[in-house]
Amino acid sequence: MHYLKRKKVISWALYDWANSAFATTVMAGFFPLFFKSFWAADLSPAESTAVIGTTNSLAGLFIMLSAPILGAYSDLGKLKKKFLAFFALLGVLSTGYLYFIPQGDWVIAASLYALAVVGFSGGNIFYDSLIVSVSKQEQRHKVSSLGFSMGYLGGGLLFVVNVLMYLNPAWFGLSSQSEAILWSFLSVAIWWAVFSLPLFMSVEEKSNTEISKGLFENITEAFKAVASTLREIKKHKRVAIFLIAYWLYIDGVDTIVRMAIAYGSDIGLDASSMITALLLTQFVGFPATLVFGIYADKIGFKKILTIGISIYILVTFYAYYMSTALEFYILAGTVGLVQGGIQAISRSFFSNIIPMNKEAQFFGFYNLVGKSAVFLGPVLVSWVALFFGNPRYGILSLLFLFVPGLVLLWMVPDKELTR
Repeated sequence: MHYLKRKKVISWALYDWANSAFATTVMAGFFPLFFKSFWAADLSPAESTAVIGTTNSLAGLFIMLSAPILGAYSDLGKLKKKFLAFFALLGVLSTGYLYFIPQGDWVIAASLYALAVVGFSGGNIFYDSLIVSVSKQEQRHKVSSLGFSMGYLGGGLLFVVNVLMYLNPAWFGLSSQSEAILWSFLSVAIWWAVFSLPLFMSVEEKSNTEISKGLFENITEAFKAVASTLREIKKHKRVAIFLIAYWLYIDGVDTIVRMAIAYGSDIGLDASSMITALLLTQFVGFPATLVFGIYADKIGFKKILTIGISIYILVTFYAYYMSTALEFYILAGTVGLVQGGIQAISRSFFSNIIPMNKEAQFFGFYNLVGKSAVFLGPVLVSWVALFFGNPRYGILSLLFLFVPGLVLLWMVPDKELTR
């Protein structure tokens, strides 16, 4: 790969390195734990889990409704990087401000977390769509896998520091584990901001046209583009069926990421063990995601995704019966083997079947489908658990996402579409 092209690919992938710190330290790790014990200690475990699930869902609802319009609007001109900058800044500022929220103030903490999730998820719409600006079609499995693997490595490295801060606060001149977690939130904000810079400095986006109309006219054009996308999706059976399958199985994947710590806490697992186990997910995920990218080209996307989804089905059953920290370690390592691979291969396959010059618009729908996991999945897990008074039923409910998703995946036609 030519030096300049390689530089753009790495600069693009570094955004995954940057924002994955939020996904690991905040979203998957410390926020659910800290929210329950510090900001929402007055709520029951089931109630605080329901708040976390609902907060994730409300943020996902916003992304679900706005993603197609934002994607279509950005396709009208060179706006992908500007939208990415806006959402990244929203995520950085909201995450950093968690440091200042006092104990017991769970409403503000949940609100800031929701804004940070919007920044994280909204930014990914435009980050994902920029893959076509840094790679050719035949390179995208490997480039997409590189992005996710960089995310695992970068997010994991900071998470190591944050976990050490949590387990040994005195080493860092901190007085308590609570202070360590608050400083961890601040470190994520700084990490996210700094490592986002290479993308904005080195990646040049492709664009059809420059925007020359007024705001109202362009918004009208964006709505027309969304309607056009819906009509186009109906014409492309392969895209339509894949999006439905993806909506189901990625719901389960994202929900496990966001709710695992809350679930473990509700069934009585030790907080330190769970946080440490998440490190295993990160560092298993780094090489495993690269391997997924290699084997996707050899055996095909459908077979490699089937392996990943089938493992998640087994993980769901395993989590239902899990009761010890050792079992949580096994679960975390197993998830690390397949999580990034499923995400990366899904993204790269989708990028290869969508119409040219409408990448952000179609990735708006891709994120509409994917981020609705934050709308449906956490609500399903947390409210099923609350209704039945048993968190194990909540985790088992994820089978309603994984199994139909796998069935529909095999209904996606094998014939390639002409681009």
